[in-house]
Amino acid sequence: MNSSFHRNIAVATGLLLTLGLATACSSGKESSGGDAVDKKVDGKISLTYLQKQGDQEYFIGEAAGAKAKAKELGIDLKVVNLGNDANKTVSEVQSAVAQKTSGIIIVVPDPAVGPQVVQTAKDGKVALLTSDDQICTTGPDPAACGKDDLVPRIGFSGAQMGGEVGKRAAAEFGKAGWKAADTRVISAWKQDVTVCGDRVNAAKKTFDAAVPGVKTINVPTDNTPTGAQDKIAATITANSKVKNWVVWGCNDENAMGGVTALQNAGVGPDHVIGVGLGAYLACKEWQTDKKSGMKAALFINGKDVGALAVQTMYDKLKNGKNFPQEAFAPTTMVDHSSWKTAGLTCG
Repeated sequence: MNSSFHRNIAVATGLLLTLGLATACSSGKESSGGDAVDKKVDGKISLTYLQKQGDQEYFIGEAAGAKAKAKELGIDLKVVNLGNDANKTVSEVQSAVAQKTSGIIIVVPDPAVGPQVVQTAKDGKVALLTSDDQICTTGPDPAACGKDDLVPRIGFSGAQMGGEVGKRAAAEFGKAGWKAADTRVISAWKQDVTVCGDRVNAAKKTFDAAVPGVKTINVPTDNTPTGAQDKIAATITANSKVKNWVVWGCNDENAMGGVTALQNAGVGPDHVIGVGLGAYLACKEWQTDKKSGMKAALFINGKDVGALAVQTMYDKLKNGKNFPQEAFAPTTMVDHSSWKTAGLTCG
């Protein structure tokens, strides 16, 4: 999911996990996150960064940011592409532990492996940090997990991002002069990914507050462009009398899949408001002056997340600084006229 923004990173305040202790003072429960590391690392630090969908533009950028920060800090870093393979996730965590890595940063393909990942890291006394997606120490579903049982995470605020998407979609709706009765919203996401739910729910809440009366159709997808396109195409067929469409989702893949499905169904760009999340696919629509249904996208820079994750792990292992429960990188809304000046590179 790209050129880096040199801004201060906004770190979420509030709850901080007490890391490296056998028990948590307030509950008597073991601290979460597989962070059974209570001493600083002497000498060179080695880290393993395990990423789902490592060939996706965002995650390529994330790996680049992680590598640049690791080089700056003198860290040995290994990056592994897990694809969408939950079994590979577990075996690669086991491999990293066996190879005596100092710390693991992970983006899981499937949150259901969370407890096993946490236990493996804990047994190996390896510090564990997630980026982008959440995992829970006690169960397969982070949405059903208490805050104290979520592994510390580096990424973006799902609620903030979704709010920005909904706000921009509402502004585009007003600009288009559409009627609520003639319009449907397609909200598309992989429904077992907690951060996706945070994003689309916030988008809907913000949009509905500004534009009451537009019905939303929730479309479950696999978070890929082709998967989203196929599912959304079926939705369009089932709602053939709808004149105008607003499309958003967990990521650029969902929004782009929806815009493409509408285009293939003969819906012109003047009747489509697509708002992406990532901007790495949306920008490809803006490289010419040809009209597109993709009207805007929230630029989320993977390089910032990768760099922040490595820095956060370094601070823990070298300086004994506790992980924040969450730390967030900045975002910027871009469109056809502004994506280049925002620092977005489009492959």
